[in-house]
Amino acid sequence: MRFRGGVPRESLSIERVDHLGLIATVIKDLGLIDMIDARLVPDEQEAITPGKAVAGMILNGLGFSNRPLSLTPQFFANKPLDVFLPEGVRAEMFTRFKLGRTLDEAYAYGCDLLWSELALGGCVQEGRDRRCNHLDTTSFSRTGAYVPDSAEKAMTITPGYSKAHRPDLQQAVLELLVSPDGGVPFVSKRWHGQASDTKMFQERAEALIATFQHSPTPRYVVADAKLSNEENAPHLNQLGFITRIPGTLKLVSPVITPALREDTWPRLDDTTRSQRLELCHYGMAQRWLVVTSQAAFERAASPVTHACRCESAAIAQQLFHLHAQRFETPEAAQAALATREKAWRYHQVARTTLIAHKR
Repeated sequence: MRFRGGVPRESLSIERVDHLGLIATVIKDLGLIDMIDARLVPDEQEAITPGKAVAGMILNGLGFSNRPLSLTPQFFANKPLDVFLPEGVRAEMFTRFKLGRTLDEAYAYGCDLLWSELALGGCVQEGRDRRCNHLDTTSFSRTGAYVPDSAEKAMTITPGYSKAHRPDLQQAVLELLVSPDGGVPFVSKRWHGQASDTKMFQERAEALIATFQHSPTPRYVVADAKLSNEENAPHLNQLGFITRIPGTLKLVSPVITPALREDTWPRLDDTTRSQRLELCHYGMAQRWLVVTSQAAFERAASPVTHACRCESAAIAQQLFHLHAQRFETPEAAQAALATREKAWRYHQVARTTLIAHKR
């Protein structure tokens, strides 16, 4: 909170800074206003430039949420604009017409393109690591009725596979490409609710090929198992990529089984070991890394231990009923036991004892 004025009470005014001082400092340090003005050309007849209007909307959105744009001047009425924004900006300049025109200009320029350029500019200035690019998607569900818009570029909100486990709601999908250093978004793109990760990753791989080829340092894309598929192999062959191999591939089991039998596991740390092998998959020379850890072993052993206990209880009940039966010959008794043993998954018969029933 900052005070202005002298001794007389009539001239005393109070201006609130709150947390917005940190946000305004980040905007100035990144040069966000100048970067936006370089892309959305300012109009000489306008009181404030598009960059200042966007900076004002950022401050407004992080301090005056759920209020219409027409009340933006009211929000800045008790804020020290000479601290937040360049000199000469006043609260009454943030009219809904100026803010609306700025949003239209950003839409015409391309919201995804503008976001990516600003994010990359900020990462270059702050020295963020951009060698690895983490690619993933998420879905946003919404409630209420949805009326399709006639705009061609608008995304369609439709039912689809819900990652939030709400298949009853309509949704939209957001694709993000972020840096490993701080998780700064490089690229964002919106998709309709039925878009699949495989299709999105394939299109993104096509777009990254040219970017990576002109990069001065090696670049890699990091994604989950849906990145690695046969349809996307021609694009991945031209990219450096790091992904998790899907367990549904037939090649995975023959690779893991010999690794478990061999005792050549270099340690990554006290609890994690790995084993590396070279192979050709989808026509590409690849390096696979089989990793095991104590935590992973415990997670895998827990359901097996529970299944063993359940099966042991069921076997005890079966043997109780089998012991009460009478058989004509020893062979018939052994056959009845063998029939039950075939259904057991975690147990087997070690020895048997036949007891004669005297009559």
